[in-house]
Amino acid sequence: MVSSSAASDVYKRQVVGAVAMFAARPEAKFNAPDPPTLLVEVATIEPQPITFEVRSQGTVSPRTQTTLVAEASGQIVEVSPTFVSGGFFSKGDVLIRIDPRNYASAVKRAGAEVAKAETQLETETALAGYAAEDFERLRRLNPAQGPATELALRKPQLRQALAELQSAQAALEEAEGDLDRTVIRAPYDGLVREKLADVGQYVSSGSQLGVTFAVDQAEVRLPVTQHDLQFLDISKLRLNSPIEVELTAELGNTDFHWRGEIRRSEGVFDTSNRVLYLVAQIEDPYDLDGNGQVPLLVGTFVSARIVGRHAGELVLVPRHSLQRGNTLWLLDEEQRIYPREVEVVRRDKDFVYIASGVEAGEQYCVTPIDQPL
Repeated sequence: MVSSSAASDVYKRQVVGAVAMFAARPEAKFNAPDPPTLLVEVATIEPQPITFEVRSQGTVSPRTQTTLVAEASGQIVEVSPTFVSGGFFSKGDVLIRIDPRNYASAVKRAGAEVAKAETQLETETALAGYAAEDFERLRRLNPAQGPATELALRKPQLRQALAELQSAQAALEEAEGDLDRTVIRAPYDGLVREKLADVGQYVSSGSQLGVTFAVDQAEVRLPVTQHDLQFLDISKLRLNSPIEVELTAELGNTDFHWRGEIRRSEGVFDTSNRVLYLVAQIEDPYDLDGNGQVPLLVGTFVSARIVGRHAGELVLVPRHSLQRGNTLWLLDEEQRIYPREVEVVRRDKDFVYIASGVEAGEQYCVTPIDQPL
């Protein structure tokens, strides 16, 4: 049987041995982890002169559109071959003729009334002359005779004959105007948008005959937000100085481009979407002058690039390179990347425009860094 003192001595020896073994242990080696290696694309900072552009879109519409209305009543007796939907016409071309017979008869009657009034005026003029001669003879026979009255000299009859002649002439002019209005002529070089009447149809004054529009110019309403307006010099419009714009439309998997000019704005913000509409004008959209340009048809949906203010020299960086705020990741001489805050003056769909915070020649990381620490 082991005594309690002997057991205590054994325990003490075990503890001393354990402490000695712990003290004699070899030191553990700690190796620092290698920094992570990333495969990224880099580019060099190169400031360049920048002229801002503002993107917009809209639908091509005619500058001038007209609803042709009959000003005379009757049956349509002739329609021009060009008076069809999509037909082109020139200014002054006859588009429609309405039966003119009733109006031609009215012109003849009015002409006869003018001839009758002219004869009456000539007669009254002669009679007034005779009356004046008779009165002069009477005064020579009777010097005490007082002055002749207007009635004695037939002046009222003369004025009445003159008034009747003027009334007959006015009636003739009206009849001739009515006859002329039986012929519907093109008010400008244009295209027929919609045909509403044809040969044999009876129309009355005020009947709609068709819808046409001018082809010398087309317009596009381009909405611009309040934020984007700061990048445009719209004060030029008040000085009658146009702003250049490029229009693009995709036709048959091919992009086509047209040059235009913004010459005016609508002057008020649309309260429903808070945009200001700028109006771009395109000359000869249907290429009637034969310049070899693809026609820009009315109704085409187009994208627009509006030339804005000159911003001086800025650094252009792909937008995805600045995913978080205004932090750009730069590359040092030891191939390490580190963040730097930069001053951003504008962001658009593709690029970020930097005014300061980086120097020419520095390299930056184009590839976005996922969850950087």
